[in-house]
Amino acid sequence: MALWGARFGKELNSQVQDFNSSIRFDQTFYQEDIAGSIAHVTMLGKQKIIAPADAEKIKQELEKIRQEIQAGKLKIDENAEDIHMFIETELTARLGDIGKKLHTARSRNDQVALDLKLYLRNQIAEIQGKIISLVEALCEKAEENLETVMPGYTHMQRAQPITFAHHLMAYTEMFLRDNERLQDCDKRMNILPLGSCALAGTTYPIDRELVAELLGFDGVTQNSLDGVSDREYVIELASDLSLVMMHLSRLSEEIILWASWEFKFIELDDAFSTGSSIMPQKKNPDITELIRGKTGRVYGDLTTLLTLMKGLPLAYNKDMQEDKEAIFDAIATVKACIDTFIPMLETMKVLPENMKEAAQKGFINATDCADYLVKKGKPFRDAYKITGQLVAYCIENKKVLETLTLDKYQEADPLFEADIYEAISLDTCVKKRKVIGGPAPEMVAGQIQKTKEKLVKMKESFLS
Repeated sequence: MALWGARFGKELNSQVQDFNSSIRFDQTFYQEDIAGSIAHVTMLGKQKIIAPADAEKIKQELEKIRQEIQAGKLKIDENAEDIHMFIETELTARLGDIGKKLHTARSRNDQVALDLKLYLRNQIAEIQGKIISLVEALCEKAEENLETVMPGYTHMQRAQPITFAHHLMAYTEMFLRDNERLQDCDKRMNILPLGSCALAGTTYPIDRELVAELLGFDGVTQNSLDGVSDREYVIELASDLSLVMMHLSRLSEEIILWASWEFKFIELDDAFSTGSSIMPQKKNPDITELIRGKTGRVYGDLTTLLTLMKGLPLAYNKDMQEDKEAIFDAIATVKACIDTFIPMLETMKVLPENMKEAAQKGFINATDCADYLVKKGKPFRDAYKITGQLVAYCIENKKVLETLTLDKYQEADPLFEADIYEAISLDTCVKKRKVIGGPAPEMVAGQIQKTKEKLVKMKESFLS
């Protein structure tokens, strides 16, 4: 008979028992469950709710159970209803009546909420660490390409010259924001639910603040109904992870394009590419394609959680058992994608000549040509029109702005002088954009330095 079965006259139907069980996935946080139980029983002993000697015996035995599970000496029973019941049943088998005292002044409702928060808190720190490693890899690749000129695009059309470093560093900003969001999520989540019991608290003189202190929480929940029924932190985390995947997917899409023969800006290492079973010439960017595809999977996990919670009355409902598989999947997917992405990025070969050639063919220095006339006193709209006409002439005659004769420039407008060629040089176009956030090598180098300083602070923050 189940620990909760005293009110029932029959054993749970075996098929229903299997359907009802969560042990397959919630055994993931057995360490968190035991840590929460140790803190809980410490408090019970201190408050004299149970005998301090009994509390000490329970603590010692829980630690033994943890060690034995970790070492593989104690196998988790797959037929158990959940990890909480398995551990309590094992404890009672070892300590008899003393073990039965563990669950005093708590419910599985607040117990599972505690376990999940403890587990997710650890997972957030791990993911933050991986994102930091990814940003470090992006910074390193950017430092190698501070003067590698490439086209910047709008509408997937060549627009203005930038550097490959500048392009990569755009993604560091995205991932830094991702880490900040994860930090915010952790802060809101780090409130102790234990002590809410089933939904209405308890009549025992418990000390919730002590348990919070023992487990490293910043405070305790202020409403018992909310304490057991809240899963916002799970949804918020899934949302944050969806954004991480979105950013990984955007960069993956660009790598897929850059690796194609149509671009040929980069070449992926053989260890991070696959071939074709029929076309021997193929080198496919399968890793980035999979990351792009797995993004939809994480979005699905978020949708599952939002749909799960949208119609639930207070307080706890069994529906909420379904939150774990979704968030566990999202976490595992994000970690696997980042772990694969970093070495792929580190081994990626950049082809600067191809990037510069593409930049030269796209008239991406046209804005600089117009600005040249503006600086000579021409109104911008007039300068814009003249430059547009020059571009049209180049297209018709298979030329680029750099190869037009000075005579042709002066025919368009006498303000053009020999220094136009320096003004529209791609290197000049990039280096003159010295505004904060611009692609000039010195500005990007400054961004890299500031990013590295942020990473140091982030490490200190989430490791403390």
